[in-house]
Amino acid sequence: MEIFCGACTADSSNEMLKKSYKLTYFDIRGLAENSRLILAAAGQSYEDVRLSLSFGTPGDFSTIKRPEFDAMKAAGQLDSSLGKVPLLEVDGAKIGQSKAIERFLAKELGMMGSNSVEAAQVDQLGETVRDIKDAYQKVRGLQDEEAKKAGMDKWFAEDLPNWCALAEKSLPPGPGPFLVGGKVSLADILFYTLLLAPGCFFDNAEGAKAAFQNCPKLKAALEATDALPQLKEYISKRKETPF
Repeated sequence: MEIFCGACTADSSNEMLKKSYKLTYFDIRGLAENSRLILAAAGQSYEDVRLSLSFGTPGDFSTIKRPEFDAMKAAGQLDSSLGKVPLLEVDGAKIGQSKAIERFLAKELGMMGSNSVEAAQVDQLGETVRDIKDAYQKVRGLQDEEAKKAGMDKWFAEDLPNWCALAEKSLPPGPGPFLVGGKVSLADILFYTLLLAPGCFFDNAEGAKAAFQNCPKLKAALEATDALPQLKEYISKRKETPF
């Protein structure tokens, strides 16, 4: 499916827009949604290949069915991405690994800051998102149900707000409302999909939203990202999937 993502950003060059982008992943948000949102925010058209994914028994991954993926893997079409998806093709060249794809697209499409220092600051905030997710997964992985419930309650009441406060303190000076520099960057997309986007990382979306309310810079950046017309258009047309 060919997707055209609205008007291009001022920093997207004609040369970049002429490149051919093809993103292959399952028909879910999963590990490709950040890249899709980067492309949408940049107004970059691309071929959005979505492979079918279903379950013989709902939620039982041992019964998963993915015929197109299996055929591509058997044919060696996914060798460059270690037999996995997402896979990005740029004028035929192949790139695997979701985070590598995100950083590549952000750099290509003017969303890694306006200089090398801002690029590092964007990358730093991306690592903060990774730290938050890792900390959450430790709580989510607790086997004792009572301990897990207590851990989850504490996570949204204390831990996640504390992480947001730390992220707020780490933000570089800038004109706002975005996290780094004066325009939307990969950092904004990553925090947006973590905390505010429809179908965000956390099952407790209200708890995630409450966590950053006392962080004015982070809150402003998330709300500015949420208000981007090209993202609103993409999300309004996006198919609802369970994950």
